[in-house]
Amino acid sequence: MRAPRLSCLFLSSIAASVLVATPATADSIAPTGLERVLSLLVAERSGDYGIAALDLRDGSTASVRGDTPFPMASTVKIAIAAAYLADVDQGRRTLSDMIVGRPAAKVMELMIVHSDNQATDQLLAALGGPVAIQQWLSSHRITGIRMDRTIAQLLRERGHLADSKDVATPIAMVTLLNKLDNGTVLAAQSRQFLLELMSRCQTGTRRIRALLPAGTRVEDKTGTLDGITNDVGFITMPDGRRVAIVVFARGGRDRQPVIAEVSRAIYDYFADSARNALALFMQMR
Repeated sequence: MRAPRLSCLFLSSIAASVLVATPATADSIAPTGLERVLSLLVAERSGDYGIAALDLRDGSTASVRGDTPFPMASTVKIAIAAAYLADVDQGRRTLSDMIVGRPAAKVMELMIVHSDNQATDQLLAALGGPVAIQQWLSSHRITGIRMDRTIAQLLRERGHLADSKDVATPIAMVTLLNKLDNGTVLAAQSRQFLLELMSRCQTGTRRIRALLPAGTRVEDKTGTLDGITNDVGFITMPDGRRVAIVVFARGGRDRQPVIAEVSRAIYDYFADSARNALALFMQMR
């Protein structure tokens, strides 16, 4: 892990130089500087990367290839969980409902925390299959996410690198995360239930979380297929600001370390922005 840490420190210095060149006000956390940092980070790496970051406080967004569809792999499980929880909010289901002999809450825990594919397809079947998830997304005007197959069907097929099915753009996925966070699609109790599960995700220790400062709260869901490595979720900054982050990667090598470096660059950018904004405020008093 030493090489990624050194690279991350180098990128942090780039991020700092960008911030120095930009007035540090609350409204100046503009996406362009961060996009330059992220583009530089992935430009010389093998593989194809799609990135989006959204400040959930002020709505500013940065992206790299944000409108390009990438295979979702298991990150789609967030949408499946949300669709089920939306039914709970509307009184059509409960977390105590039995799904193949287990409470829905346990099935969802297996799906999100452990990325259990069998549990996912059991929950998906109870909802009505991929078409039900697509209808739920459409009902909330979330475009750019396409779900076509069960997890079992997805795993049986090949050619994931060039897949046009079961894909999402980084912007579409970060839009879903935003709607989950701001109460647009889930009641507070369901939102908290899902975020708590994502905070215990056990499959992503070498991705978004890997290079962040110890104790940083992360709520995420990974996705992995042959040649595909993804991680999407939320980072809580030291000042309490929350940032939604999406990193899709396909092909090439060292995808996990690159996801870790991208995540640290995003963290450093927003952390430095907050510090600079505070310093400017103190100077103006």
